[in-house]
This record gives sequence, C-alpha cells and structure tokens, in this order.
Amino acid sequence: MTQFLAIPTPAPQHYWLSHGRVPLACLPTDGGDYAPIPDLAAPPFSEDLVAVHVEITGGQLSAIVPASQPLPPDVPQYNLHQGLLWPCFVDSHTHLDKGQIWPRRPNPDGTFHAALEAARQDYACWQADDLYRRMEFGLRCSYAHGTQALRTHLDYVEGKETLNFQVFAQLEQIWSHKLTLQAVGLTAMSIYGQPKAEAFANLVADHGAILGGVIYPDPDLAQWIDRAFVLAEERGLELDFHVDESLDPQAEGLRLVAQTKLRRGFQGRVNCGHCCSLSVQATDQAQETMQQVKQADISIVSLPLCNLYLQDRHQGRMPRYRGVTLLPELHQLGVAVALASDNCRDPFFAYGDHDMVEVLTQSVRIGHLDRPIGDWAKAVTSTPAQMMGLPSGGLLKTHQPADIVLFSARTFNELLSRPQSDRVVLRQGQPIDTTPPDYRELD
Repeated sequence: MTQFLAIPTPAPQHYWLSHGRVPLACLPTDGGDYAPIPDLAAPPFSEDLVAVHVEITGGQLSAIVPASQPLPPDVPQYNLHQGLLWPCFVDSHTHLDKGQIWPRRPNPDGTFHAALEAARQDYACWQADDLYRRMEFGLRCSYAHGTQALRTHLDYVEGKETLNFQVFAQLEQIWSHKLTLQAVGLTAMSIYGQPKAEAFANLVADHGAILGGVIYPDPDLAQWIDRAFVLAEERGLELDFHVDESLDPQAEGLRLVAQTKLRRGFQGRVNCGHCCSLSVQATDQAQETMQQVKQADISIVSLPLCNLYLQDRHQGRMPRYRGVTLLPELHQLGVAVALASDNCRDPFFAYGDHDMVEVLTQSVRIGHLDRPIGDWAKAVTSTPAQMMGLPSGGLLKTHQPADIVLFSARTFNELLSRPQSDRVVLRQGQPIDTTPPDYRELD
C-alpha cells in the first residue's frame, strides 16, 4: 500500500512534521523543552491528544511546539493534516525461536497441551540456519511495523543448550543499529530443583540475558522460585517469568513470586507474563495478589492474542473465558502493565505478525480499554521500555533519535478501526521500507 505521507529518501537533515497529533501519554512528564500542555491541547479531549509541530534535525527530535505556532518558511515541512505521531514501539515479550514454524508444526486441536507437544517435537528441526532464518524473519516484521526494541524468550533445549543463544547473539550484533534486543532464558521451573540449574543460570549470564521460567502449580514451586531468585542474585540478573498461564483459580504463582521478591528484598527488575488465572479467581483473592504485586514493584506483560487463542478451547464449543489478565484493575493499582506480541505463527498462536498496532487494537477490544483510552498508549511504548531498562524508549523526547511512526489516522478511533498499512516509520529521521518480508522466503 502507498504510504500516506511522501517524505523523500533520504530525508533532509532539517525538516518539520507539521500539524500532527501526539498521544499525551507518549510525551515526557518532566516538562523540559516542551510547551505547557494547555497550549498543546487538541480535540477530541477525551482521547488525550495534543496538536504539535515536530522538528527533526540531524536525525534527532529537536523540538515539539504547539501546532498554533508559525513555522520558519525556509525549512521543509511535511503536513500530517492532524495525523497521529507516535514513538516507535517496544515489544517486551516474544518467542522468536519458535516463530514461523506453523506450516511444519501446526497445533492439531488448538489447545495449550497440544501446543507444548508440537513445540517439543519441533526441537529436532532446530539447527543454526533454520533458527537464524526464522528469527530474522520475525525481526524484519517487527522493524517494518515500527518496533524499536524487542525482548524474546529462548527455550532451553537439552542437547542444544547454547544453540538459540548463539544465533540470537549473532542477530543481536547484526541488528544493533536497528533494534535493541534482549533475551530471556526460558525453562521449566523444575530445573531449579536440579543441580543443572547452575549451568543454566551461567549460560544466561554469559550471554547477558535474563533468567526466566514457566510457573505452574507444583508442591515444590515455592522452593524452585526461591532458587531462581538466589541464582539471579548471585549473578546480578533480572527475572522474567511466564506465570499462571491457565484458567485454574488455584494457580497462584504470581503471588509466590511477589512474596519471594519482598521476602528476599530482591533489587533487580522482575516481570511476570500472562497471569491468566487472575481472571477466574475470586475478587478478594485476586485483589490481594495484585496488591502484593504492586508492593513488590513487579511489572506485568499481558499477551491477549495468544491467551485468547489457547485458553478455554474445547472442540465444537464456544469459549466462555478470555484468559486475559485483569488489565484495568492492575492499571488502577499503579502496576506497570505492558502489552506484547508473544508467539507468532507457531503452535501457541497460529497468527500474528509482530505488529504492535495489531496488538494494541485487539487488546483494546478484548479488554475494554477504551473508556478512557489515553494511558494505554504507554502499554506498547514507554511502559515496556521501562521494564526493559530503556529509560528514553517509547517517548517522543527532544535530543533523542527521531524514531517515530506516523499515521494518517487522526484519532484513536481511526487508528484502531483500520490496519494502518500505510504508516510511515522514521528511524533517526529517515523513512524506512515498511514492507514486511514475504512468507515465501521461509519455504
């Protein structure tokens, strides 16, 4: 599709993006070089948008001024005609190593257990060239859609312990000028009850990665979680868990993680993904857990597309439960909540394209996040950036690279009503090719 705004390639070293609208949540809250918010305000006020001109100089965002301000006539201007202007996205939970295997390893019945078995069977196909081709394909999708930073979980496969870490390290180096990449070592929590947990933690540390695990109910779970914290403390690692990815109201791994972090006084960042069981627990039970999550300063990443695909699936019966965690309740408590892609075209989710606009659009519809919608812009920009330790990521901030996504849509309503295939993505002020890779490349 033809892009809605014709910015030449290469773009001028100095130019203005005029008459745009920015989600207020995507601007820094510390003032700085920005005009007072009342001077930037633009209708519709219920969507918390502000009307601006944005100056790009030498690949950096050099100024944001009210759209009422006249611009110098001798500098090139590209008129957005009230189109939206966002920072590039941050995708904080993906699975690049499993991505794109659907054609050879589909989920036979769409259930979670079938997905696990299909993924295990696919490990036999994991060789360096296969992993590289599929993982790079996912990165190319992310980049084309406007993502600037991405975190992927890497499965710990016995007999191939270092393979996907090595491929990731190669891709991280090659893509370093385009994407900020992070990796999480993902394993069954039972490994933390075994001597080889030390070797796993060392592998994660050697690759500068994050320690992770998949948390399900087990009599020894509290011990395993504690051991993961110990190994992380000893190596100065962060933690990122898959937690309670089921509709079992007795699954309380999230509570155990919060209690362990508080008891140990763990100072590193801890993130928990999925947390589906909160959605089926009694109100008091869920509220108490969320309070402990807030007290422990644990961030949450929700994966609504994957959860909706797998949870409460029964052949020939309409699902009754969405499996998506309690997004509004967590947000109201002040817990940092992000939205992310998760799996793409593998047994855990048959679809997906690492497009954060799609993730936001579907999440808003699934979770009724639109009344009001303003703050949820952070869930795909600055909040996951903070989770990943990227303080300037996901914000439109002066004296930072002009990594920006431009839309013809003028409001959230317009943004979430169409696929936005004509978006323009700027990296360091220069337009990039937004054509996703062709699936035929994977044949």
